[in-house]
Parts: sequence; C-alpha cells; structure tokens
Amino acid sequence: MGIININIGILKLICEIILLWFVIYHILSFFEGTRAVQVLRGIIILLVAFFLFQRLGLEVLDWLLTKLFAISVIAILIIFHPEIRQGLARLGQRHLFILNLREEELDYILKEIINAMENLLRAKIGALIAIEKNDPLVSYIKKGVLLDARVSSDLIQSIFTPNNPLHDGGLIIQQGRIAAAGCLFPLTENPDLNRIFGTRHRAALGLSEETDAIILVVSEERQDISLVYQNKLYRDLDPQEMFFKIKEILRLKEKVPKKLDMGFLIKHWVTHHPWLKLIALILAILVWFYVQGEIRRFSY
Repeated sequence: MGIININIGILKLICEIILLWFVIYHILSFFEGTRAVQVLRGIIILLVAFFLFQRLGLEVLDWLLTKLFAISVIAILIIFHPEIRQGLARLGQRHLFILNLREEELDYILKEIINAMENLLRAKIGALIAIEKNDPLVSYIKKGVLLDARVSSDLIQSIFTPNNPLHDGGLIIQQGRIAAAGCLFPLTENPDLNRIFGTRHRAALGLSEETDAIILVVSEERQDISLVYQNKLYRDLDPQEMFFKIKEILRLKEKVPKKLDMGFLIKHWVTHHPWLKLIALILAILVWFYVQGEIRRFSY
C-alpha cells in the first residue's frame, strides 16, 4: 500500500507540473511579440526572487515582494487590457484568415492583391506582401506602421510608390485587413540562394523559414511575381494560378508522415519555441513548490 501511495503521489506531482507547464507556456506565447512582453519578463524575475526569498527565510523581502506582486497584477490588467481583450477574443481560433472570411470576401481580397501586384509590375515598382496564416505575425506588425485598413488595390499600390516612406518595407495582411506596412522581415542566410534574387526575395524566404505566412514578391529588376511559402519559391505563375495557389495554401493542412506520426509531432513541438518551453517548465516547477509550501504552512 505504501508503494502504491508513493507512485500515486509521484503521478499527481507530474500531472500537476505538466498542467502548470501547459498553462504558463500558453500565457508566455500569448504575450510574445506584444508590448507586454517586457513587463512579463520583469514579473518572471519577481516570481523567481519571491521563491528564493521564501526558501531562504528572508521574511522582510518576502513581504515586500508579495505586496509588489499584487500591485503589479492589477497594473497589468489596467495597462494591457487591449491585448488581453484581443487575445481572449481570438482564444481557441486556428486558421484565423479563413474562419473570419466568407468565400466571396476571400476572393475579393485576393483579386485586389493580385491586381495591385500586376499594376506594380507594369510600373516597374517592387513590393513585398505577407499574408498571415496560422503563425502570428504580431512581432513583425509591431515593428511597422499600424494601418488596420481595408484591402484595396489602390491602397497597396500607393504604399509601394517610391515616394512613399513605407515602400521599402513589407506589408502584412492579417484577418482580411492590411494590418501594417513598412515592416522589416528577417533575411535568409541560405548560401545556396541564387545571387539573382535581391533583398525582397531574401526577406520573403527569411520570413517563410520562421512562419507559415504566404509571401508575395514583385521584383522590379526581374520583372516577375513570386510566391514564397515554407521556404519554397514559386515563380512564373499567371494571375489565375496565383489566385488558386494562395487559396490552396490557406486551406492546406500540414501533412504528417504516416510511419512517423508521433515522432514527427514530438520533434516539431520540441523544436518550436524551445527556450519558451524551457522557461515555462522552470516556472511551473517553481510555482508548484511555492504552492506546496503555502499549503503546508496553512495546514499546520
């Protein structure tokens, strides 16, 4: 009976830490790329210090941090309520671009984008457009100029006009609207990329290496339009092919090899935001030990 009780206790401990890990990781993921992330880092430092002060029996510092932490939580709820409200509204949603748009709305948006790209190509003006799919592009949107505008061919063309201060960066379309322009994308470091491709193609490939966004590139030098998705470059697509290719990708579900289902999923999960998962695990363990200490203290 004693061995069974010990095994049940260990199993409960593991389950509690895993659940805490899951919750903390998703909270960290939610704040990643927003202006609240710096404050969140400060709170994490306070939590670690709080745990250490308790373990070392430093009662004065423990009392001060307890009061400070309570005030911090209230301040965060007030200051960052727009981010919290937006996150709760999106909670549980996947394929955001598709779910929020009817078929005719999606067709209209894609036609406006493709029409703008054709006109820019004829005018020998370059462009870089990213369409958010599943992976959030919030961190890139925050670095650009926020627009939150309706997608239209005229607006896209005006943004990339050479005299416009936003024409050098990328434009991001999120949930069927132009979220921001003048955004900076990471450049690919792939040494095998042909030198004929310029900065826009390198930026498109760089973004595709980090997210599942659909990136469209208009090259004024090469006089062509390219589509980049998951580090693959599609060239020489006519307007109709481009239209159906984008729709196909937006509705595409990731395929998992049948023989490597679990291995593939585990590898993908571990390699996606590994440092964030490690920090969440450490915090989960600290929180568990803190709560256990509090429970024992109040039980006596």
